[in-house]
Amino acid sequence: MEVILLRDMENLGKVGDIVKVKDGYARNYLIPSGIALPATKSNVRKVQNELKSLKKKAERQLQKFKEMAEKLNTTRVTIEHEAGEEGKLFGSVTTSQIEKALHKAGFEDIEKKQIILEKPIRETGTYEVKIHLFKDVEATITVDVVPLKKQG
Repeated sequence: MEVILLRDMENLGKVGDIVKVKDGYARNYLIPSGIALPATKSNVRKVQNELKSLKKKAERQLQKFKEMAEKLNTTRVTIEHEAGEEGKLFGSVTTSQIEKALHKAGFEDIEKKQIILEKPIRETGTYEVKIHLFKDVEATITVDVVPLKKQG
């Protein structure tokens, strides 16, 4: 029996592929699980149209993230943190602090799980921090860590 895959299946194929499988495997597992549809002309057309629209949507998203990456690459944020005399921080700068600074800078879509700190920031200074936006799209922002100004 020929079926159209609705999900990627290891050892079988990718979404939209038409594969030949044993009748029992298709009827008892693939079709009831929503992993595949019988390869009728109407189902093939339907799946191809859905794949085209998904591809267009993914291309629009990719373009949006590339534009955001260009803006982020020129972004510089400043984080104030308690520090000792020689610039050693009490604690370290967290991804949450960087996220808040980015939100203030107008990047509300960035979440802390997208911020990649290669090693903890434990001293004042300027650091390059990667932001993972999409599959192959990353940006690098500049983070200035300065001592917290004492009130008084």
